[in-house]
Amino acid sequence: MIRKTAFALLVFITSQISQAQYQYPSTPEHPVVDNYYGTKITDSYRWLEDMKKPEVQKWFKDQSDFTNSVIKKISGRNALFNRMKEISALAGDDYTYVKQLGDNYYYTKKKKGESIDKLYIRKGLNGTEVLLLDPNTYKKDATITSFNISPDQKKLAVTLSQDGAEVCDLRIMDIESKTFLPDNLNPVWSEFSFEFTPDSKAITYTKMSTNDSKSDDFLKHMKSLLHVIGTNPETDKILASKENNPNLNLLAEQFPDVAFSDNYSYIILEIGSTKSEILAFYAPYSELNNPKINWKPLIKYEDEITSYQIIGDQFFFLSHKNAPNYKIGLTDIKNPNIDNAKIIIPESNKVLRRIQKSKNFIYYTLSDGIVQDKYQINPKTFETKVIALPKGSNGGYALNSRENDNLLFFYNGWIAPSTTYSFNGSTGHLEKSKQFIASGNYPDFSKQYSVKEVEIASHDGVMVPLSIIYPKNIKMDGSTPCYISGYGAYGSSRTPYYIGDDLMALLEQNTVIAFAHVRGGGEKGANWHKGGQKATKPNTWKDFIACSEYLIKEKYTSADKLIGNGASMGGILIGRAITERPDLFKVAIIEVGCTNTLRMETTPNGPNQIPEIGSLKNEEDFKNILEMDSQSKVKKGQKYPAVLVHTGINDARVASWEPGKFAAVLQNYNSSDRPILLHVNYANGHFSNDLDVTYNDSADMFAFALWQVGNSKFQIAK
Repeated sequence: MIRKTAFALLVFITSQISQAQYQYPSTPEHPVVDNYYGTKITDSYRWLEDMKKPEVQKWFKDQSDFTNSVIKKISGRNALFNRMKEISALAGDDYTYVKQLGDNYYYTKKKKGESIDKLYIRKGLNGTEVLLLDPNTYKKDATITSFNISPDQKKLAVTLSQDGAEVCDLRIMDIESKTFLPDNLNPVWSEFSFEFTPDSKAITYTKMSTNDSKSDDFLKHMKSLLHVIGTNPETDKILASKENNPNLNLLAEQFPDVAFSDNYSYIILEIGSTKSEILAFYAPYSELNNPKINWKPLIKYEDEITSYQIIGDQFFFLSHKNAPNYKIGLTDIKNPNIDNAKIIIPESNKVLRRIQKSKNFIYYTLSDGIVQDKYQINPKTFETKVIALPKGSNGGYALNSRENDNLLFFYNGWIAPSTTYSFNGSTGHLEKSKQFIASGNYPDFSKQYSVKEVEIASHDGVMVPLSIIYPKNIKMDGSTPCYISGYGAYGSSRTPYYIGDDLMALLEQNTVIAFAHVRGGGEKGANWHKGGQKATKPNTWKDFIACSEYLIKEKYTSADKLIGNGASMGGILIGRAITERPDLFKVAIIEVGCTNTLRMETTPNGPNQIPEIGSLKNEEDFKNILEMDSQSKVKKGQKYPAVLVHTGINDARVASWEPGKFAAVLQNYNSSDRPILLHVNYANGHFSNDLDVTYNDSADMFAFALWQVGNSKFQIAK
């Protein structure tokens, strides 16, 4: 289908910056013409995709150096970074995740003044804290991504990544001696689960086929394994894989993920992908000892189940099948029958969110898109009770759903750091937590800033939620800069959650912060996701444009002060917003963004995106993917906003060349005098778990934006 043209590469030239004109590192064009079903598309930057070639590596380094040479001259940049650190220090210690086993509590925590999480144990709720693991003692620049404790509490399993990469080592530590056992299970992905067997002698995990993010097999052909601790990982038993279980009809890009039911009666095999809907199989736990597990169907994609929980033999599930706002059903896992399941909570005019459990209860959230209420279901009587949390955005998790009914809930607001509540599901006792809370002293930001939740009409009349955070002393005359961000993919909802110390530092610069809850997300249920997916994907950026126009119309800001932002799959949103309406934005910040959807399927993570955007192997999908492709929409001679494109050199989700190519075409085609810069982070992947890395990136991006919108504190001397 695709014809490729060979070409030679040229030498790059780097020049000095001037305030009026930017002599970027040279990016030659070498046209490659692809023929998709009779439609010919020219890609002049295909040569940048070979990240192993020295000339490509040099191009990225030259771009990085050039960008750094500009940004380091912006006055106020370092002060902005320091302010982020100051606000962060107000929070004190930050607890990331807590697990309870018996009377012991295990948790990751970032202490005041530190930039990474460390792992601790506390013996008793008010016991003395003991450090178990500082990841930097394992490897320099290592971070903890997840952990689990063996049932006998003698072993710790932990995944550790390095330099922002999401490929990890899974190591097992002897808790008493705080030393790692010889077992090193790698490579594993940071988001894969792993779990000890009830006798604490073995662990399940999913192994990747390679740790080379440039390999075609990266994120493909993964295996779910059982590792007996102390044995050679090469002898690990295969629980599920494409090759070992052809009857499961797995795709190469799908990954098998095994877990146990809380009572260890069943083994559950989920087939992971970017689909919101779950595909799963199950088997009795006793089959773990068999040479090969006989997996039986549990959930089919067409069941449209997005979450489930098991209590005994009761199988509770959340589904949007014939219920766009979702419903909760119940069947017996011994003989599951989803089609004829009992509906415990029917669909309503509000959206049911992810269901959770403690040992004896089921929990769910009911949302109007922004405000969320938490409910508890008694699985014996089906009695439902609302949990008396403050009205707002409430999340949480169980401390140990196998052993008890203790949970932590969190009340969140855009400008209110999270408030932690302890809840006992058995007694119904709810109180502000005295442990595992930030010990700092944030000021009351509500005295200086206001939050407004509105809905605005999009291009087709559909009402789109828009969250606006703004200084109370704002002049509603269009003179205030505004940073508007959107995502709109995978059915993911952006509900109120503290904006973070970096965005708070931006808010302090007399800047409005706005979040557009565009279609493609899940704020308004399953149809909201479908309304910004594949053929309907243009709604995602058109909703974003409509929200931006509203902010201008209502005088929160003006086109000369508007900063648009999108990250990852949100790169489609911001890339197409500025190519469709370049007049609407003064600045665009594109973080690790998907801007070349025509080429995504060729990347290791590309096939995973097919459920969301489609496949080039389908002619109708091709038309949709072409419409999403920002790179091919850049017009020679068009005046574009100032753009900062950010990429992490270790990014395994969005190949570094994808944002790189978008920066290249903008630099070559833009006719305005606004800068187009490529920010390359060599200590980062798709994101970072190190706050110093995150804040440095944010300071660079925000200083660039504030410079371009005319903030007098952020300027380059002429």
